[in-house]
Amino acid sequence: MYLQILGLVIIGVVLLYFGYSLFFGFGKGHLSGSGKKNKDDDDLEGEAGSPRTCPVCSIRLKQGERVKSSAFPAMGKADRLMYISGCFYCLEGDRPRVCPVCGAVLNYDENLIARLFDKPGRSHVHVLGCSHCRGPGANPLRTR
Repeated sequence: MYLQILGLVIIGVVLLYFGYSLFFGFGKGHLSGSGKKNKDDDDLEGEAGSPRTCPVCSIRLKQGERVKSSAFPAMGKADRLMYISGCFYCLEGDRPRVCPVCGAVLNYDENLIARLFDKPGRSHVHVLGCSHCRGPGANPLRTR
């Protein structure tokens, strides 16, 4: 009798473990510092230069989130000068602002200098650097 009860308890514990792992997914992702799974950690870091990624803090942006920037009129060329301030996350101070070219930490009043190539249907942005790697008073249109 006791052996049957022990067998049923062991079977119940095993079924409970598998049911819990089925619904809460053991082994998927990683745990954050609080011990809870953070589903957004997998999608947080973007690759430099990939679409929908902030060039200042390298966070992958969600649908509708935008990067604050200023594009200047073209001077007869195919490209335009552009200053990139950053996204909501790095402008609010939640993420570090880093130049993707030289790796310098940017203050909140410093911007990235970029070229904007307008193409039919989409635009392409090429980051040239920041005030640290472009030098104070440097011509922002020069190439390296």
